[in-house]
Amino acid sequence: MPESPEVDALTGFLRDTLVGARVADTDLAEFRALKTRTRPLETLVGTTVSAVERHGKHIAVHTDGGVLVVSFGRAGWATWRGAAEEVPAESPAPVIATIGFAGRGVVGLTDAGDWLSLGVSVVDAPADVAAIAKLGPDPLAASWTADDLERAVVGRRKQLKALLQEQESIAGIGNAYSDEILYDAGLSPVVHAAALDEDERARLAASVVGVLRGAQAARSGVPIAEQKAAKVASMRVHGRTGEPCGTAGTVLDVPGSKGRAQYCPERQTGGVPLPE
Repeated sequence: MPESPEVDALTGFLRDTLVGARVADTDLAEFRALKTRTRPLETLVGTTVSAVERHGKHIAVHTDGGVLVVSFGRAGWATWRGAAEEVPAESPAPVIATIGFAGRGVVGLTDAGDWLSLGVSVVDAPADVAAIAKLGPDPLAASWTADDLERAVVGRRKQLKALLQEQESIAGIGNAYSDEILYDAGLSPVVHAAALDEDERARLAASVVGVLRGAQAARSGVPIAEQKAAKVASMRVHGRTGEPCGTAGTVLDVPGSKGRAQYCPERQTGGVPLPE
């Protein structure tokens, strides 16, 4: 799943590449991906891109005829083919939609999941998409403070792993970075947020910012096609079941978790593995 650091890098690339470009053509291969049936992709043909923004794990491409919102979901991503480049023989994942930009190139929207999670919408404003309207504060935003984390966790009887991925509370974090944040903070993925003391909340706040902004800096400038590999290579516990972590412990799966969630007992649970 692309999370805010990768989506931020993609947003920066598209902003640098597409602002001022005219939408030349569109093609939707999977109609289920379109969430605004009364405003199909082709209504954007002939419009000009004025801005590209990130909202959590969503991208909004502003034009003078509407806003294209791409919600990547669990397995969505994008490809780029410059105007002078040949069409590749095959795509790394099924292509759900393409948008061509005159004289610039073609954006392909893909989904590599077993079920379709990528969505596209044509709206008047990003907040017209419900998932964007309900987003919580974003740790990559300059306006983020430790108070935003306090409001998200204090009194919440919800496991930290799940809470970090709750987009209404904190925008942009998914399965992988929630594992990395909790490892960095030395906190159990299954402890309830309400059980954290002041020091633990401060560690969590610092790790949310440190991990995400460190990843943001590391992903900046990495080609779109290499973003996933760069993210995987940077992980210290996520996706590393059975491997040693930096604290001489062995990475284990979180019991009962979906999406291969991982943690290090030595660092996060006092050396005692979580019960199965």
